[in-house]
Amino acid sequence: MASSKEFVHYVEEQLTDAGEITCRKMFGEYGIYCNGKIIGVICDDQLFLKITEAGRRICPDGEEAPPYEGAKPYLLIDDIDDRGFMTRLGCRQSMKNCRSRSRKRPREKRDKKMEKMDYKKAYKDLYMPKKKPSAIQVPKMTFIMVDGRGNPNTSKDYKDAMEILYGLSFTIKMSKMSGRQPEGYFEYVVPPLEGLWRADDCAFDGRNITDKDKFNWTSMIRQPEFVTTEVFEWAKAELKKKKPEIDFARTRLETWEEGLCCQIMHVGPYDNEPATIAVLEEYIQASGYITDISDQRWHHEIYLGDPRRTKPENLKTVIRHPVRQEA
Repeated sequence: MASSKEFVHYVEEQLTDAGEITCRKMFGEYGIYCNGKIIGVICDDQLFLKITEAGRRICPDGEEAPPYEGAKPYLLIDDIDDRGFMTRLGCRQSMKNCRSRSRKRPREKRDKKMEKMDYKKAYKDLYMPKKKPSAIQVPKMTFIMVDGRGNPNTSKDYKDAMEILYGLSFTIKMSKMSGRQPEGYFEYVVPPLEGLWRADDCAFDGRNITDKDKFNWTSMIRQPEFVTTEVFEWAKAELKKKKPEIDFARTRLETWEEGLCCQIMHVGPYDNEPATIAVLEEYIQASGYITDISDQRWHHEIYLGDPRRTKPENLKTVIRHPVRQEA
């Protein structure tokens, strides 16, 4: 998925106080320069900065990941909404003095850090469970959803779904740059990708991984509370202008309440999930619940790592099964 111009312009704006910022097309994506010196790249609507000693001091816990297949690791920068942080980082990366433009802004605006909603941090019970299973009542949430079928590793439908989900999610996030900021808009981090899974011939629980071509799936990304049908339709129209070939036939905005579930954190490759699911199922039975996977309630996964940039053994996936109380 190529980076959107809205995301590129937003990164430029966030770094502008670090120096003269320019972005140039490079291999279908963008190289980002500060004072004429390349400091990183933008790929798939994510910012990657070259690893330097100075940058490491500012981001001691930053994730290292290759921006594209075959590339060396860069620093993956998640907190692009904190302009002060981005300025310090840009200055350090370019080894130049920052311009004084930011000093011209009123002190109260300069010192005031814009609060940003990070759903993973605000709702740790939903997104950061322990490796030990637990029960949870999952509330209503609004998602952009795309339905499909086939092996996620090879299916064109799945690749197209990713393009739609991230394209719409970032169109909405960057709406403030287009003059069409929705009513009630607030700063936020785009929530992680999620997936509901079922097989053609069974109520799939994640343990019997056989023919992945028989998967039926719904891929989805949670949306902020201000995203209405009107905002969703606007985002589709905006994305369609840039990518006329895109097909929204299987895309919808849905408010969904998952209800009573049990969940666990899986760490490692996706194909190793059955062992973790076995632990989850043991907990479900021991706790007096019954696994309630059916045509209406599916095996659910939340992906906290990017498989393109994270080593398989370090991938984190929330595995969630719908349950009901024993009669």
